[in-house]
Amino acid sequence: MKITLLCSNPLHPVYPYLERWVDENATTFEIQLVNRMSDVKGCGDILFLISCAEIIHAQHRDKFRYTLVLHASDLPKGRGWSPHIWDIANGRNELTLSLLNAEDKVDSGDIWQKKHIKLTGTELYDEINDLLFKAELALISWACENIEQAMPLPQSPSDDKAEYHRLRTPDDSELDPECSIASQFNLLRVCDPNRFPAYFYHLGQKYTVTVTREK
Repeated sequence: MKITLLCSNPLHPVYPYLERWVDENATTFEIQLVNRMSDVKGCGDILFLISCAEIIHAQHRDKFRYTLVLHASDLPKGRGWSPHIWDIANGRNELTLSLLNAEDKVDSGDIWQKKHIKLTGTELYDEINDLLFKAELALISWACENIEQAMPLPQSPSDDKAEYHRLRTPDDSELDPECSIASQFNLLRVCDPNRFPAYFYHLGQKYTVTVTREK
């Protein structure tokens, strides 16, 4: 089976997980890990889109028997950008990861499988990522092993009215210095200190905030 993993940013924290999956499965499947659709060589069986910022049109999807998206929400709820970040920042302590067909309309495809991830409310961004990325690898493996025997479930036409999350920006990591740490902890725990650090303004100065767990 020919497998292609497309992840737009090699600096994305999921990338080392994908590289490890490639190494562990290199003798079982023919695999390529790429950052752009233009880098894909030939056709294949399954194209996985993981943290993919590129629009993959039908003419590209048609080169594969299946084109699958990993999306961290309980679809049709939570379509759009960074759904698990929005969920945790808003106080949710259970994440759902959906594996679905890629379609022209974002996050509207038939759903093959879901995985649920329980949180305690204490995990920080790197621990959340670890749980989420391991679940993504599990769904990738599931698809490679089971997709020929499985059947996806369509999303209801009425779900076309589902709300879409907007793209998060660095502004969404701003803290209010007048509010308590406890009231903003869910936001603090999802702020990636390397890409989207938490910050606040005080007396005309900008300060960044990093939270680590005491060992």
